[in-house]
This record gives sequence, structure tokens and C-alpha cells, in this order.
Amino acid sequence: MIRYVTGDATQPQDSGPKLLVHICNDIGAWGRGFVVALSKRWTAPELAFNRWASGQTDQPYALGEVQFVPVQADLTVANLIGQHDIARKNRPTDVPPVRYEAIRAGLAQVRTEAQRTGASVHMPRIGAGVAGGDWRQIEPIITEELAAHGVPVTVYDLPSPEST
Repeated sequence: MIRYVTGDATQPQDSGPKLLVHICNDIGAWGRGFVVALSKRWTAPELAFNRWASGQTDQPYALGEVQFVPVQADLTVANLIGQHDIARKNRPTDVPPVRYEAIRAGLAQVRTEAQRTGASVHMPRIGAGVAGGDWRQIEPIITEELAAHGVPVTVYDLPSPEST
């Protein structure tokens, strides 16, 4: 089961180890969507992503890969490559950048890490913002790859402007 809460995903609500998952692109761009909030809170995820994207690490930089970046004693950010390029090229009817199978492959890696460390998983509605994905397709992937394996998952929605 996925738990939905209103709040800021950069401030995960849980005790114990936590993994904060978000979607990155496969061209090395960082600067739109959830990463803006992430970078305001910690510098390490962006710095690690930039080293990874520029080939300065031994880990392959490709769709479906995940980079785990510790930011606090009990919190690790998971940079998951689940988006090809950064925008639709011509028309709104063009294929969006989200890659569902890459998200599935990355979440399988997140599951392994969560089970290894006993971590809960936290995220905004990954892939459904700048990446252009459909949450109705992404939610079942999260269920199948994480929740169905006993990994606790919390999805954060920001408060509506009227409620703040």
C-alpha cells in the first residue's frame, strides 16, 4: 500500500532510515521540477548527479540506473534516471520524456537498497511532473516494485495554494 500525505517530500515523515526517490533525466540536466527544492535543502545530490552524468564515476549513467546519495544520517536521496531528454520536441502530442520501464528498473534497485537497509521510501509523484508521465501508470509500478514487497512508501503532495 502507498500512503499519501500532504507535505514537503524533502522533509520525509518517518522514523528510521529513509530513501527519498526522484526522477532525473539521461542528458545531465538539473534545474527544473522537484530538483529545485532538493537543491535548496542539500547540495550533495546535485553535485553527485553532475559527477555521475559527466562520467566521473564508475557507475553507468543510463536509463533505469539509480545513484544513492546520503544527505543525513538517516536519509539518502535516490537519483533515478527515468526520463529521456527533458521535453517534448515539437507538439504536445509528442511522446513525453518519462520512461516507465526505466522507472520500474530503478525502483527495483531502490527496493533492494530499502530491504538491505530497512528503509522506508519517500517521493513526490515521480515522473508525473516535468517528465510528463501519467500517475495512473506510475502508481501501479510503485506498488509492484516496492509496496508489494513490503517496502513502506509515502507519496507527498504539496499543499494547495488556497490552504497555505
